[in-house]
Amino acid sequence: MEQIEILTTNEQVAELAEQLAAETTIAVDLEADSMHNYQEKVCLIQVSTLQRTVLIDPLAATDLSPLKPVLADPAIRKIFHAADYDLRSLSRDFDLEVNGLFDTMICAQLLGEERIGLADLLRKYFSVELDKKFQRADWSQRPLPTEMVRYAAEDTRHLHRLVELFEERLLEKGRMSWCTEEFALMEQVRFADNDGPICLRFKGAGLLPRRELGVLEKLLQWRELEGAKYNKPVYKIIGNKTIMELVHRTPREMGHLRGIEGLSPRLMERYGRALLNAIREGVTLPEAELPTFPRVPRRAKDPGLEERVKTLKKWRQTEAAKYALEPGVLINNAALEILALAKPQSLAELNEVVGLKNWQKEELGESLLEALRLNSLLN
Repeated sequence: MEQIEILTTNEQVAELAEQLAAETTIAVDLEADSMHNYQEKVCLIQVSTLQRTVLIDPLAATDLSPLKPVLADPAIRKIFHAADYDLRSLSRDFDLEVNGLFDTMICAQLLGEERIGLADLLRKYFSVELDKKFQRADWSQRPLPTEMVRYAAEDTRHLHRLVELFEERLLEKGRMSWCTEEFALMEQVRFADNDGPICLRFKGAGLLPRRELGVLEKLLQWRELEGAKYNKPVYKIIGNKTIMELVHRTPREMGHLRGIEGLSPRLMERYGRALLNAIREGVTLPEAELPTFPRVPRRAKDPGLEERVKTLKKWRQTEAAKYALEPGVLINNAALEILALAKPQSLAELNEVVGLKNWQKEELGESLLEALRLNSLLN
């Protein structure tokens, strides 16, 4: 196994950036510590050219600004696999933006691959085995074990070959333009701070009455403070399912905590009083201070909407089979509902529909309009 270079100084990063500026294509990946710390952070950045693979340690080399012009240059192709999380993380931690994106996971989806994970694709096409146990490893540890360093390097060094393979197939199928549009949309992804009450980002909160929403907010605020105090991901303090059961039951005494799923005797002893205090705060919160979940304005009743959505889903199933794609990859449910509401009758009207991609309009437009026309005739 070749020696893998790990850059740990700002000077080394600046030198690498200068070298990468002369490249036409680089492969990029990163590793973070979201499973192990309260505030997740990027702990390693992997970069592969056709000639070599280099790892950047951003915990040691903290100035990554020399990489800005390289990553922002659309003339240099940047290969990622499943770029969404990586782009948000680079934006959040280093204010880095990526242009010239090529996402091999998007390619795999639009080629109809059954398995789109990088490990699955590398095994299928190159007989390369990635050890999945490191996906959940603590990448903030230092020094990194040799086997973790090797795993990280393998994540990017094969991406150039994968692009070559996928590009050829995409061109054969006439789907390269589909990917190009998807890449351009993905490039716009940025990290966004979530302001306002924590409870509004909690799954299932939209169904709660305001008083229970207040209890949920107080419990989540307490959990955030505990996570920060002990530098643990919040789910390792108390799980979401347990939090929701506490909200529904609103226990007032220690004895009432027994039998709540996920709340072991040890956790009851450690956190019981604090949980009851948080619940009490939520229960006694003045009405005017209770959080309000944003409600979507009700649409005017459209008796044919449900039937049009059903028609479009059947149409999608047929079309997806023709293209050998997952139905949700060809066109997702949100887009189908937008179409059912808009009821376009011509290509000109279809082109005005927001939420549908250009490649979908061009490839599926006539067939889609025919499905809507048949629906209007039958109903």
